Amino acid sequence: MTTEQLQRRISAAEDLQSIVRTMKALAAANMNQYERAVEALAGYGQALELAFQVVIRNRPADLLFDRPPPGGRLGVLVFGSDQGLVGQFNERIAARALETMSRLQPRPELRSVLAVGLRAAASLELAGHEVETVLPVPSGAGAITPTVQRLLLHIERWRAGSDVARVVLCYNKPLSQVTYGPVSVTLLPMDLDLLRTLSGKPWPNRVLPTFSADWDRLFSGLTRQQLFVGLYRALAESMASENASRLASMQAAERNIGERLDEFRAEYHRLRQTAITAELLDIVSGFEALTGPA
Repeated sequence: MTTEQLQRRISAAEDLQSIVRTMKALAAANMNQYERAVEALAGYGQALELAFQVVIRNRPADLLFDRPPPGGRLGVLVFGSDQGLVGQFNERIAARALETMSRLQPRPELRSVLAVGLRAAASLELAGHEVETVLPVPSGAGAITPTVQRLLLHIERWRAGSDVARVVLCYNKPLSQVTYGPVSVTLLPMDLDLLRTLSGKPWPNRVLPTFSADWDRLFSGLTRQQLFVGLYRALAESMASENASRLASMQAAERNIGERLDEFRAEYHRLRQTAITAELLDIVSGFEALTGPA
């Protein structure tokens, strides 16, 4: 390889390194905005728990919901990505979704699957499972709410028309800045153990709130808000995990490019040194030939 070829390779690698650094910075910034969205949701979730505590205080939690019948229809929402450069992000959540479906509903004809993200849907279909509906991943934190509203409408259609008794969310949850893990969370029916805990939990101050609205309408509204919180958190944490996976991929790519650049530069300097040595030897040989005896 000539020095000119090495120079071209070094230039191309440096350009690629600059692109990778930009993508790494963008992934870190995106991950930060989704983490902030989850943190902002925590306060709203606590206020919602207090509202449930007031509403169900005088009603046993066991009377609020019927447990889903064993073997009933299962609805699964799988959250993945539309874009690549995320490692095994979609494959891992697809594997978790398939394991969850096999455990909760072994019969494929009694499953309804919605995927958020084209690549998650492709991973499920590659594994041989049909995906009923595919929605795009929100483009940013501000676009999460419209997607959640579409998911709520879809869940209502499931429960009204398809007799879906249980709804489960499968998504990747951040564990650290660059690591994540797949989780499965039951969205419906609501957790009776949590409601029992809330009904017996002491109120944080001496003034217990009351309400005059119709109980059924109020409880239904709070339940819808609880579903909204669960879906919003799943989407935001999935998107934070996607960017964490992309950040890890970019860090690995940056290391590989750096190592290749070091190799190219070392080879370039070796060839340059060889060429300079050859030129010096030619000069010395020519000088000796000119100044030596005739």
